[in-house]
Amino acid sequence: MKINTDPQKIKEVLNRGVENIYPNRKALEKVLMSGKRLRIYNGIDPTGKLHIGHLVVLRKLRQFQDLGHEIIVLIGDFTATIGDPTGKQETRKPLTREQVLINTKDYKKQIGKILDTKKSNIRFLHNEEWTSKLKPKDMLELASYFTVARLLERDMFQKRIKAGRGIYVHEFLYPIFQAYDSVTMDVDLEVGGSDQIFNMLAGRTLLKKVKNKDKFVMALKLLTDPSGKKMGKTEGDTVNLDEKPEEMFGKIMSWPDSLINITFELCTDLPMDKINKILHKIKKRKINPRNVKAKLAKEIITICHNKEEAERAEKEFNRVFKRQELPSKIPTIKIPGGTLSILDLLTKIKLASSKSEAKRLILQKGVKIDGEVRNDWGRRIEIKKEMVIQVGKRKFAKVTY
Repeated sequence: MKINTDPQKIKEVLNRGVENIYPNRKALEKVLMSGKRLRIYNGIDPTGKLHIGHLVVLRKLRQFQDLGHEIIVLIGDFTATIGDPTGKQETRKPLTREQVLINTKDYKKQIGKILDTKKSNIRFLHNEEWTSKLKPKDMLELASYFTVARLLERDMFQKRIKAGRGIYVHEFLYPIFQAYDSVTMDVDLEVGGSDQIFNMLAGRTLLKKVKNKDKFVMALKLLTDPSGKKMGKTEGDTVNLDEKPEEMFGKIMSWPDSLINITFELCTDLPMDKINKILHKIKKRKINPRNVKAKLAKEIITICHNKEEAERAEKEFNRVFKRQELPSKIPTIKIPGGTLSILDLLTKIKLASSKSEAKRLILQKGVKIDGEVRNDWGRRIEIKKEMVIQVGKRKFAKVTY
């Protein structure tokens, strides 16, 4: 496959959504313009579902793939069992091998919606293949390339020290194991979120010391909420790539307007000049931010599903939220007749994860049965045929017996 050296396309790859490039942008641009085929990778620890944060990185990999470069998607099935301490004030709970395998079940299918998995310039690898073969002497040798002082520079470790919280040895080892991935795969460039800069630079350090090779690092901007927290599974405000289109649409519409700019830049193909025009219109109040978010939602759903699903998701959203009608499709759950406490009912049909959550939702007036708000958490409910139960704005279930 011939390498595309179109200056405009390279400029787009190097600038859009990019926070920083190490050692510098000009050096990477020079290599890309030379026509050399680069081996580029991103590592994904399967600690849960793929979400919109992964979409950002995968789309950047797709840009490089379209230029003809070799792409490696590394599934961190070994490192996931350790737990990346990045940004965490508490030690992550290690995952079992079984949990990791369950999480990776549909990864390739979902990634195939963004990257072209039919092309010859993409590979899926697993770091379990090489990291699990390391012997104690190998691990000691790898560790000898790093100092404790350097590892302690990580901001989350400094915060833990000040807060009197513990730092465990396996958390020190995580960036070393990730660095070993770069050495094993002999990569030219690693792409990841800006919260991964420390780990990615550890790989640059190790590759230089072991093979005397320079590795580029591209740190991408993060999708963050108004408080500065990264949107993700830990915060509970992310959009998973395997979610149904109507769920995706509803979640994106609930986002604050402040996310419009960065999400258009990171998650869509809309040209930056058009994005800037939209933002200018919002600022001048010439366009309703709600309509812009609807366009944003459709762009993302088109990528993760298709255009037709995006159109249907918008119509369904307008049906439920604009016209206050019931969704066109509501899952039906069959349960025994008779009476049931409202707390048991909500947990039984899985509209609440626990009785305490069910009670909280009821007290917040977030539960409706056949359109009527129910605020008595101690009440018993007579099970009727075709009862429609709503929790919050987007959760519905039809109960029958």
